[in-house]
Amino acid sequence: MIPLRDSVPARRPPVVMLAMLATCVVVFLYELSLTPWELAEFFRTFGVVPARLLGPDPPYYTLVTSMFLHGGWVHLLGNMLYLWIFGNNVEDAMGHGGFATFYLLCGLAAAAVQVAFQPDSPVPMVGASGAIAGVLGAYLVLFPHARILALVPMGFFTQLAEVPAVLFLPLWFLLQLLYGLASLGAPTQLGGGVAFWAHVGGFVAGVLLVRLFAPRRRRR
Repeated sequence: MIPLRDSVPARRPPVVMLAMLATCVVVFLYELSLTPWELAEFFRTFGVVPARLLGPDPPYYTLVTSMFLHGGWVHLLGNMLYLWIFGNNVEDAMGHGGFATFYLLCGLAAAAVQVAFQPDSPVPMVGASGAIAGVLGAYLVLFPHARILALVPMGFFTQLAEVPAVLFLPLWFLLQLLYGLASLGAPTQLGGGVAFWAHVGGFVAGVLLVRLFAPRRRRR
């Protein structure tokens, strides 16, 4: 299912969410200016490489910088779509400063879980999806009865449908978990893949941390 919009209006401009989104886009435009060799070096320098992170002199800064890198147009647009739809309401509930802290913590948790499951991987992990998964987890807690207008593929056709968040988001999480379990024991291949365990870790972190950043009195 591809989300298109939700039913919850925001009460104030999501300035932090827009700043995160804009930063990802600007960094990606810079990536497009690089040669394939330069881009690979860029990812190795600023992406999370589990084997390096657990080795001597670990580059901990990559836990943050990796959140703003993306591996292609589909990767970028997919992540930004989810951030655009779900991020504004979560920021609305947490406030700007709280959302910024929450977003970064979820991204850190996502990277930590992925590294824990693939500690020897030499493949750079890039993308905002771990942090955004935390936003999805928070949205589920804050707005379980919201409705998500989604594009639902049905064979050769697609159909628009309004899906409750309490169904849409757990289904998304379940798919990430199943794909993550299926990847266990699979050989790590140079060239990348999808960091499903980062999605799982980020989502769980979002569910657990949301209570610290969005008091019950501010929930709707």
